[in-house]
Amino acid sequence: MKFQLQHTDAESNARAGLLTTDHGTIETPIFMPVGTAGTVKGVLQRDLKDEVKAQIILGNTYHLYLRPGTQVLEKAGGLHKFNGWDRPILTDSGGFQVFSLTGIRKLKEEGCEFRSHIDGSKHFFTPEGVMDIERSIGADIMMALDECPPGTSDFDYAKKSLGLTHRWLDRCIKRFNETEPKYGYQQSLFPIVQGCTFPELRRQSAEFVASKECDGNAIGGLAVGEPAEVMYEMIEVVNEILPKDKPRYLMGVGTPANLLEGIERGIDMFDCVMPTRNGRNAMLFTAEGIMNMRNKKWEDDFSPLDPFGTASVDTFYSKAYVHHLFKAQELLAMEIASIHNLTFYLWLVGQARQHIIAGDFRAWKNQMIKKVTNRL
Repeated sequence: MKFQLQHTDAESNARAGLLTTDHGTIETPIFMPVGTAGTVKGVLQRDLKDEVKAQIILGNTYHLYLRPGTQVLEKAGGLHKFNGWDRPILTDSGGFQVFSLTGIRKLKEEGCEFRSHIDGSKHFFTPEGVMDIERSIGADIMMALDECPPGTSDFDYAKKSLGLTHRWLDRCIKRFNETEPKYGYQQSLFPIVQGCTFPELRRQSAEFVASKECDGNAIGGLAVGEPAEVMYEMIEVVNEILPKDKPRYLMGVGTPANLLEGIERGIDMFDCVMPTRNGRNAMLFTAEGIMNMRNKKWEDDFSPLDPFGTASVDTFYSKAYVHHLFKAQELLAMEIASIHNLTFYLWLVGQARQHIIAGDFRAWKNQMIKKVTNRL
């Protein structure tokens, strides 16, 4: 994997770059649609390419390990062959999902024992095992196994958790270096910076992660309940330390405003279920604000869904029709909303990139923040 930093904003830490993998080149900053179980819910791969203009998608190690399982994925030739996506894929480590299973998991130095949310069967994730699973999935970018502690953790717990995450990272790197890709193309490993909302721990983790000199680095454990201002502060603390010549990935974030604030602080890569999950629940994000398509105000509004949108669904369907589809609980409503929201997210980061290159990012960003947080 190669990362070329092309432009840096003169008034902020916003960056534009090119991230090249064996499955294609990604223009950063970038938003990555989440395909938890090997699919972005309700969206065909064709539409991800042609409408959404997605350059990279995510798969979830925990879910893919449970279903369909690594044996099936290996027989298929990896996730790219299994789901028909020929562009880059990133897999998380499954750590966030496992540690979210409160009450049905046990954390140990060796790894984490957990019970499947599907059938209650018992499983055990180790750093080495997760590297093997991600090799079998065949993602272009693999994440290291970490513990994602609750945002409300006290300092002592956060410090103990961070030590475990760092020890696990060393084991992940060792296993990664001992193994080879299975499908004839290269894979990269990203470590994850943790440390909750404690600047001291975040600095310590960023220094530890930076010292590993991996192809890129991730920031985890944010957007888990802490105030947005605290999240932005932690990003600033970490990005002062993470190398500038490597891509920086902020995991699980977030709203359109979160993306813009993250980009301003030097983040290159984002993912979040929000555009699809909120879309399935009738919330549409637009360049003029947020729409709840169940609201009666759209009942007889026959104007285009989003006259300024870039997806074909934005001008083909009216607000009234999409409102009707949601009221009638038609599946098409969720498909339209998902395509629209994902297209908007990709448009937004694409616009940010253009303004970084043009040299007027901050002025544009300040205007966009007001618009994208507006309730229509």
